[in-house]
Amino acid sequence: MAASAALILPQSPSMKKAVPLINAIDTGRFPRLLSRILQKLHLKAESSFSEEEEEKLQAAFSLEKQELHLVLETISFVLEQAVYHNVKPAVLQQQLETIHLTQDKAEAFANAWSTMGHETVEKFRQRILGPLKNLEKVLVEFNHKELFDFYNKLETIQAQLDSLT
Repeated sequence: MAASAALILPQSPSMKKAVPLINAIDTGRFPRLLSRILQKLHLKAESSFSEEEEEKLQAAFSLEKQELHLVLETISFVLEQAVYHNVKPAVLQQQLETIHLTQDKAEAFANAWSTMGHETVEKFRQRILGPLKNLEKVLVEFNHKELFDFYNKLETIQAQLDSLT
């Protein structure tokens, strides 16, 4: 199961920075934070917290603004991965413990997921997936290696699409 845990919750540098910060959050307040994030997770354009609420969270959890944003983004990422993979609460808990989240925090995730997970998955299914009406120009620069890697990824995707037909 550890191999699938690595796929769902990768040990990225930001994840490694966020885990100790999440572990340090007061266990009594953590479930309410998870619940709030889960309620607004499906609203991609909307932040879970207002600027004023974020300032209160910074004070309550003794975090800098960047640290709070990292914690909130990481929690959202974990929950989005749970939605995407539609994992069971026990599996989510096991995977969170694999990335060194404390047992009480992993249990809080599992409890929140068991309570609100199905509803959250349904909200994601109801979302309209379509292009945005306002297009914007994007400038991307690659060095030779990055461009070659990007080309290879596109070729792989095209081969997968071709195999579907």
